[in-house]
Amino acid sequence: MSTRRVFFSQLALDARIGILEHELRATQPLHIDAEFDVDVTEPVNDQNIQTVLDYRQLRHAMVDECTRAHVNLLETLCERVVARILAEFPAVRQVKIRISKPSAFSDCAAVGIEVQRNAS
Repeated sequence: MSTRRVFFSQLALDARIGILEHELRATQPLHIDAEFDVDVTEPVNDQNIQTVLDYRQLRHAMVDECTRAHVNLLETLCERVVARILAEFPAVRQVKIRISKPSAFSDCAAVGIEVQRNAS
């Protein structure tokens, strides 16, 4: 079966994440890079969004999962996002999520975690 890759590059949002005192008091910026390999089950019909995976829904799921509650660790947040995507989007065969904190250190552009998983 063929696949199509949907990707997001530096989706920016503010989230409540971290274990340090200042992280517990305020949101901080996150960037999400994501790739989704999706089963292609029918030809694309340019007049019918139902013939493709609507990436607005993927974006909504990622943003919602990252902003719904405080999370202590980026590792936990990545695992939650991956689990949600695989549970809600059966056409997704493989997902790779990279979540980074661009403001964590002054001497680098960002620090983050990446998780890659195949659907079962």
